[in-house]
Amino acid sequence: MNAETTETNASPLILVVDDDDDIRDILSYGIKGSGCRCLTADSGESALELLKVEPVEVVVSDVQMYGMSGLELCRLVKADFDADVIIITGLVKNFHYEEIIAEGASDFIEKPIRLAEIVARLKRVLNERQIRGKLKDTARELRHNVARFQQAMEGFVQAISLAVEMRDPYTAGHQDRVADLAAGIARKMGLAEDRIYGLRMAGVIHDLGKITIPGEILCKPGRLSGPEYEMIKTHVQSGYDILKKIDFPWPLADIVLQHHERLDGSGYPCGLKGDQILLEARIISVSDVFETIGSHRPYRPSLGVKKAMDELKENSGRLYDPDVVEACLSLVNQPGFKLKSPIKGNRVVVTTQMQSL
Repeated sequence: MNAETTETNASPLILVVDDDDDIRDILSYGIKGSGCRCLTADSGESALELLKVEPVEVVVSDVQMYGMSGLELCRLVKADFDADVIIITGLVKNFHYEEIIAEGASDFIEKPIRLAEIVARLKRVLNERQIRGKLKDTARELRHNVARFQQAMEGFVQAISLAVEMRDPYTAGHQDRVADLAAGIARKMGLAEDRIYGLRMAGVIHDLGKITIPGEILCKPGRLSGPEYEMIKTHVQSGYDILKKIDFPWPLADIVLQHHERLDGSGYPCGLKGDQILLEARIISVSDVFETIGSHRPYRPSLGVKKAMDELKENSGRLYDPDVVEACLSLVNQPGFKLKSPIKGNRVVVTTQMQSL
């Protein structure tokens, strides 16, 4: 084997593989004349050794050679190297074009060889490689931009979640814990990961509208009066109004608006029933009830996990989606299930034997 090149290393590098010296010389001459660099190899085995050390872009190979065949070489090249393959053969009757392309070849040329055709096919393959390279670069840049957008979006969501918790310190961590539980329920129900991601985002800000509620009502140590409770109920509409003009990839505003709706229409603000309520909202509804009952509030201590589970069981199918309740209870009953602790960085194990979170 030898390495014949043109003067510039910027031109594409082509590898010709054939056990016929004359064929290799003719192809090398034509390929160099087209402005490409050219390496030659007299067998598939020697071609693989060259591919390990040289940045070959296209392999032009005969099919029938001593030792490894051109089709076997093609399979190995496509499996282990970033190179296109053009197959040349005089045994046209023994092979179908579709079969050779199925092995990974980019093109198939019949003997007798015509240099003009070889060069034309080679330039087409090189042009397609260049287009694929640009598409890969675009996709890489797009993934980078998506990652940056996702980080910015997460930062924004966490910031507005923190704003809510700063005004309502008694429920610090509530939104995160609801989001965690909702994501676990959704995964238990088999939802797609992208949908679970959006659900988690909604969970983290589901009480966003509480920033419009006076602090003395949010932190009131006693029971709320009728008018005060009606004011609390406005937080879902307020959260929706804040989010509705932001073009999230998921219906976060609608999820926030609906998370206090109930299956029988007794919820608020719209009295939606059954499937009128988004599945994500039904999941957050169950997660919110479970976390709220099981956690301390300004007006009462934690009522315990058992009480939370009893509430879901008793009202499954009436207030809460039975499939969501089933997934929630199954999740909570799993050994070692964990829910975030109200104390940042700490976690507690939730079991049916525990009396409180």
